[in-house]
Amino acid sequence: MCKESAARAAIAAAQEHCTLCPRRCGAARREAAGLCGMGAEPKVARAALHYWEEPCISGRDGSGTVFFSGCTLRCVFCQNQEISTGGFGRTITVERLREVFRELEAAGANNINLVSPTQFAPWIALALEEAPGIPVVWNTGGYERVETLRLLEGKVQIYLPDLKYVSPEWSRRCSGAADYFAWAAPAILEMFRQSGPYVVDKNGMLRRGVVIRHLMLPGGLAETKRVIDWVAAHFAPGEVLFSLMSQYTPAPGVPEELNRRVRQAEYRAACAYMADCGIDEGFTQERRAAQAEYTPPFDLTGV
Repeated sequence: MCKESAARAAIAAAQEHCTLCPRRCGAARREAAGLCGMGAEPKVARAALHYWEEPCISGRDGSGTVFFSGCTLRCVFCQNQEISTGGFGRTITVERLREVFRELEAAGANNINLVSPTQFAPWIALALEEAPGIPVVWNTGGYERVETLRLLEGKVQIYLPDLKYVSPEWSRRCSGAADYFAWAAPAILEMFRQSGPYVVDKNGMLRRGVVIRHLMLPGGLAETKRVIDWVAAHFAPGEVLFSLMSQYTPAPGVPEELNRRVRQAEYRAACAYMADCGIDEGFTQERRAAQAEYTPPFDLTGV
């Protein structure tokens, strides 16, 4: 089966009995939303240049970021709840999605950056049959099925997954998915199989590869160490980049133990552990990271 036929078959299957993400909820998305909250066509809340990703992705000219509505996770600290669970966005066709990619490329974007795209993977794969002239970034929470990721092989050059947790206790309490790591670990290995070791051009821009993100949570130093241990055990130097983020900001209604920022001592300890494990290719953050800039207005710009 050709890749376009595979994407069309996956769309038809999702519209009748969706199993795209690890939830495998079986929703007939032509008739009713899945657990992700989304129906039978892509829904987008914003498409514009974005300057607050890792430097090798945003660069000077910005990343052409497409924010999809819906989400396969239920993170209690989500900063994008308006679109992840609130349903805000505009439903568009695959052809319009292709046009959005072309418009972002024409605006000078370094790449096409697809944020929370999993619930629309086959629609996106179909849109990418007309390949952009710049790299495509799959910017995901990491909760993925390998079978779904294989629809993207040859179409996505850069994978930007979270690796949020290792232990079921943290993933159940914080994201409503006790099986998170059981799916995220093989998904990241599949992403690496597709992309290979990371490649950076002469301007410091990432052309292909995997950047594994981890957002440190308050009181989560031990869990962060588990994540770092897994990365260090599975990837040699020069294979992937690791981004250790300190930007956690409490959202309204989070559990009491998460209702504070990450302490400087916690983050310093995590950075030291990362170095001790031999991970020195990647990124750390200043604790005073500007949250308002990291979360853009969801106002249908570019949609």
